[in-house]
Amino acid sequence: MSANEPVVGGHLSIRSGYAGAAQIAISSGAGAFQYFPKNPRSLTVKDFDRQDAERCRRLCEEHGILTVAHTPYPSNLAVDRSNAREQFERTVNSLRNDLEIAEACGSLGIIVHFGTYKAGNPLQGYQNIIQCINEVLSDWRGRTKLIIENQAGDHGDMGITLEELVQIRKLCRSPDSIGFCLDTCHAFASGMWVGEHDESFATKAAELDFWNGLAVIHLNDSKYPAYSRKDRHARVGEGYIGEAGFRKLLQLEEVQGIPCIFESEKGEDGTYREDMERVRRWVKA
Repeated sequence: MSANEPVVGGHLSIRSGYAGAAQIAISSGAGAFQYFPKNPRSLTVKDFDRQDAERCRRLCEEHGILTVAHTPYPSNLAVDRSNAREQFERTVNSLRNDLEIAEACGSLGIIVHFGTYKAGNPLQGYQNIIQCINEVLSDWRGRTKLIIENQAGDHGDMGITLEELVQIRKLCRSPDSIGFCLDTCHAFASGMWVGEHDESFATKAAELDFWNGLAVIHLNDSKYPAYSRKDRHARVGEGYIGEAGFRKLLQLEEVQGIPCIFESEKGEDGTYREDMERVRRWVKA
């Protein structure tokens, strides 16, 4: 892979194990992939196959593939410890389990959505997020990070600005163990970033020191226009962001070497090969 070639890949199933997902990535020519460390619909702690995870780690190291785990959908960093103690503890235990699995697989981190809180004062929601992250990372000594993903705004106003992401990281006890995932569809839907015609995002991200924490990009196009607050992914180049918007983002110096993950439908061959080739062609053009 050349120095300026984007590191791209898609979300892959672990139906054949973590090492099985790595083999699929290798055979498709991917430079990265994402996976669910366990059932994406449950916060149940998984007693995972450590030998399988180690095989995944070795395969990815041998082939230069970067990996990242995506936490189950019920994970909500903004859960209130005081009013929902059982759910808070389930969330913390699940996220710790995800960290352990991802560390064993040699992954960069576990991606978790910013969080939603609709029970009252939004400041309480932010406090809950900080409290939850601090609890998850309280005794964590691994290299794998907890990676916060921006949101589209379809479930409320939280997690749709660069300021929120950066400030949460600053206020947590272990900022070095926290990173950011920039989802392009979410950013476009919320108006955080508006693609080809955006003239302020990159500069603002630099001023806020967002780039220093960027660990992963979810490279998703949008089925709806900017500011729609609708989280509907499209294949890259087939939505409202389009080729020009992605080319502008991918040419930024700050995103070079950052793994870019597709979370849209696969091509007719059942892989992300066409999407990977498309993005690589855009960058070379």
